[in-house]
Amino acid sequence: MSTKGLGIIVGFETNDSPSLAPDSMQIQQLNISSTEIPRVSAVLKQSSAVIFQPDVQLQIFSSDGSQVLYSCHLGAAAYPLTWLPRGEYRLECALHDLGLPAGDYRLQALVSADKGGDRESLASEALAFSNPTPFSAEGLKQPAWSLQSAPGTVAIEQLGWNRGHEDWFFRHFDHAALVVTDYLLKNHSLLKGRILDVGCGDGIIDLGIFLRVQPEELVGIDPFGGFLRLPEVIAENHLPADVLDDDRLKFRSKDGNSIPYPDDYFDVVVSWGSLEHIAGGFEQTLWEIRRVLKRDGLLFVHPGLYYGAVGNHLGEFFDDPFIHLKLSEPELREAVLKTSPDRIDRAGHVATPEEYWQWYTELNPIRVSEFERKLRDMDFEPWRVALRTSDIIEYTPELLDHAIQDLATSELYLSAWNRKPGSL
Repeated sequence: MSTKGLGIIVGFETNDSPSLAPDSMQIQQLNISSTEIPRVSAVLKQSSAVIFQPDVQLQIFSSDGSQVLYSCHLGAAAYPLTWLPRGEYRLECALHDLGLPAGDYRLQALVSADKGGDRESLASEALAFSNPTPFSAEGLKQPAWSLQSAPGTVAIEQLGWNRGHEDWFFRHFDHAALVVTDYLLKNHSLLKGRILDVGCGDGIIDLGIFLRVQPEELVGIDPFGGFLRLPEVIAENHLPADVLDDDRLKFRSKDGNSIPYPDDYFDVVVSWGSLEHIAGGFEQTLWEIRRVLKRDGLLFVHPGLYYGAVGNHLGEFFDDPFIHLKLSEPELREAVLKTSPDRIDRAGHVATPEEYWQWYTELNPIRVSEFERKLRDMDFEPWRVALRTSDIIEYTPELLDHAIQDLATSELYLSAWNRKPGSL
């Protein structure tokens, strides 16, 4: 079968690329046409619920396929595709940098994505073409890519990763999930095993980890049941409902002080922004984490630091990050209950000032030095650590009794090995 583009004769070839993920992606209507600049177009039909870090590679071969004459990647053009939901997409690429003599050639398009921590080829399509006149490329030029949603598919511009850090869903489904898996746990093979999230909140981070890593099991526990809204949240953020239809992903209304799993059950335990909220202290929860985490298993923890610039969790009420260290408790309570907060996006959850005040009064005053000591005393061995600090701290009389390190350290991200004694 053959057809004609604008000045270029093309003929479709069968897809003979091995090891492609079955039926997850199809490349249709692949074509190359040109006036002065050759343009490649195709329709990408994706049947998977979601794919992560998708990339498209275009290659031009000699007619016998023995030599690669040109190659370009969508990802190399810094096109920020974090994930795409199920749907149909229209791809175009103007090959401004293609220099090619007149002759017969072979064009191949390949689509790949991250799956379970590995790079996987999803689809490949090729066609033979002839260009009667040479293509010339002079000066510093690069290919110009375009990817748009077809009618009936959510517009790419509406996806959370296009909204940036002001968006609650992006900060948790994308940013936080990748901080855990890539940055602090370095895509360790233990992530393929059983994962527990203690204090999972709305479950968005867990979903982001689960879909990317594909572990044997992921359990999120939280006594407040915020995860019950997860079906609504994913619908609002344009993920197909069936991303939750997997028995390996579970949420339970349980407390970290009494984790309902046997000793040495989990390979990885995660706690993002939860230890500071455990009323009465977090030490019992750490002992429980130690118990259910296998020896030589991995812990990720991101506890709120009470004395740091974001530690009071009252940033929606006050510009001063250290207001809680300057006012008496009655003064602070009155200010919170009488102030209308400048609310941030919380995936649709709207808290009352009374709730904010309760959350504040339950905060555990965590310091980095004391937290490290507790972990070491429980046989946790630090592996990877990241600290975020404030640009500058201006001391006032109310702050003089507080250590520089406590005020200047705003966030702690830490992974550690569980080196508890015992046989494997």
